[in-house]
Amino acid sequence: MDTSFFKNNRKRFLDTLEDKSLALFFAGEAPQSSADQLHPFVPNRNFYYLTGIDEPKIILVFTKYNGKVTEHLFVEKPDPVMAKWIGESMSKEQATSASGIETIHYLDELTSFIQMQLLNRSYQHVYFDLEKRAWDAPERPAASFARELTKRFPSLQIHNAYHTICDLRLIKTQEEVDEIKEAGRITSEGIKHLMRHAKPGMKEYELEAYFDFVLKSNGVKHHAFHTITASGKNATVLHYEDNDDVVNDGELVLLDLGAQWNYYSGDISFTFPVNGKFTERQKTIYNIVLSALHKVSDMVKPGVPYRQLQEETRKFLADECIKIGLIEEAEEISKYYFHGVSHSLGLDTHDVGAIWDRDLEHGMVITIEPGLYIPEEGIGVRIEDDVLVTESGNENLTPDLPRTVEEIEAFLAENKK
Repeated sequence: MDTSFFKNNRKRFLDTLEDKSLALFFAGEAPQSSADQLHPFVPNRNFYYLTGIDEPKIILVFTKYNGKVTEHLFVEKPDPVMAKWIGESMSKEQATSASGIETIHYLDELTSFIQMQLLNRSYQHVYFDLEKRAWDAPERPAASFARELTKRFPSLQIHNAYHTICDLRLIKTQEEVDEIKEAGRITSEGIKHLMRHAKPGMKEYELEAYFDFVLKSNGVKHHAFHTITASGKNATVLHYEDNDDVVNDGELVLLDLGAQWNYYSGDISFTFPVNGKFTERQKTIYNIVLSALHKVSDMVKPGVPYRQLQEETRKFLADECIKIGLIEEAEEISKYYFHGVSHSLGLDTHDVGAIWDRDLEHGMVITIEPGLYIPEEGIGVRIEDDVLVTESGNENLTPDLPRTVEEIEAFLAENKK
């Protein structure tokens, strides 16, 4: 991604700030796993959106005073000893190259920098990314710093910039769409490689390994989320992640998986028969879900209320399930379809931004993922595409997979030769 993308993101954010403001954003650190082991580091996505930097511990600081804006990055000092053990930390020159920010300091200068700013100017506002997913969630570095700052400077007004940046992220640029497309392409390639090697009697995690091979072969460092490889009745559990059961002859396999490319997520759900042929009942259920996918995808265009996608999905699935005798009343559809048909997609798989009460807009990227889950029959079907809202309609960003019963069976038959 070119630095101009991140510069533009910073400008759009800075335009939202009150005058006489500071704003601080934290890259974060890898959390401890156990003993001296850490989980893999991934940057705070809002920090990355503003900087293009994916190194730990770095802090971004903005000042806005009398209309003049400055940008500062605070990076770790070089440590020759740690460089021998884990590699060199990001240099000042590398930080400028990645972000386009010219003014770089070391981390141990941060508090004196803030002190001098507050001493010499009458700042009134300080902005932080204060995302908090649960009441009892652990305190993040931004919240800790905000608490300490207000204790020392009680006249400052603390503001939460989280929702502002999330709303900016809701509309994607062409650069972002290209990244999501590439994530989807690799994901599709992985699905097809998995299908080529699928056969009854395998373990679910063996199928997963074929998908993982393609991701690694394409230089993917992270999955978009934990892979779901669910066979038979396991496919009726929405977020089944054990992936350790035997895939039996005659069962469907439900995949929900995604590659992450430059921190942008692909997210595809795909369902296929492990032995290469759908039973008549499986075919009936699959075709209902596929029809729902097409119907709802065709609705996607600017001006359509986002919540209407879910309402139409429930109505269509209910009507079809009544026709085949699965349910008697429309309200019963919740027994077999119990999740939303869509979510935003981007730097997070369930991407941020308040979309539920909005109309669709050009530049939004969303998923369309209807499903039916029938535990008593051991049948779970979900089909999912990633869709861009265009100026006049939509574009399927994940078109490279067989989707109809006939296409899937033909693909499996050809590859079993």
